[in-house]
Amino acid sequence: MDAAKETAVYTHGHHESVLRSHRWRTAENSAAYLIGELRPGMSVLDVGCGPGTITADLAERVAPGGRVTGVDAAAGIVDQARRYAAERGLTGVEFATADVHALDFPDDSFDVVHAHQVLQHVGDPVRALREMRRVCRPGGIVAARDADYAAMTWYPATPGLDAWLSLYRRVARANGGEPDAGRRLRAWARDAGFTEVASSATSWCYATPEEAAWWSSLWADRTTASAYADTATRGGHATPAELASLAAAWRAWGADPDAWFSVLNGEVLCRA
Repeated sequence: MDAAKETAVYTHGHHESVLRSHRWRTAENSAAYLIGELRPGMSVLDVGCGPGTITADLAERVAPGGRVTGVDAAAGIVDQARRYAAERGLTGVEFATADVHALDFPDDSFDVVHAHQVLQHVGDPVRALREMRRVCRPGGIVAARDADYAAMTWYPATPGLDAWLSLYRRVARANGGEPDAGRRLRAWARDAGFTEVASSATSWCYATPEEAAWWSSLWADRTTASAYADTATRGGHATPAELASLAAAWRAWGADPDAWFSVLNGEVLCRA
């Protein structure tokens, strides 16, 4: 396997504008398709846990007696997740750094292995799913949910947002990821050897003036100040002036009283 294919650059990075959206995520708004599979006493691995908000919710849902391990490739964000879980007073949850392509756990270690918005950013999502399957006990669940950028839609029509989407998809692919991951999850799971795959889709929708302002502001900031901005300019995909223009388009769109944005997310529940 080509090592370059296994390691992709995380397009968003961990700028405050990125974590602003990550901290908003809960099991209810981001893993509802999985909640019905959880029971007290289960062991769960949360791959790509980020700041730990979903991880903490999963820990509450497998209590009492359950255990949840959250892992992420970035040590700094793992520290944030650990502090967040401590602030919520949770027990039975721990965190570590890990590479989803080579998880440092024995075979058959967990009842559930979950990854939210991870497979779009890895170099080899099929290998990642195989590794998630390896550490999941026979009969357990491997669950994944990813956005599909090409399926994002908004109103009013805004050329600046069209340009933003085109640029983002170019940058993400140049980094080794696949931004239109949501539609591919079922195919990736089948390629990884799963024969029992339940696929679905749900969306995030930012439909009130407050939600549109929040969503547009964080993307405006990402476009000029995050790791995404750095890779866009260093890779020759856009100039700082072009990024500033896209950020201004985001803010103008978010100020429109009719602003509405929806993010389609593909989902799979795979029986190990």
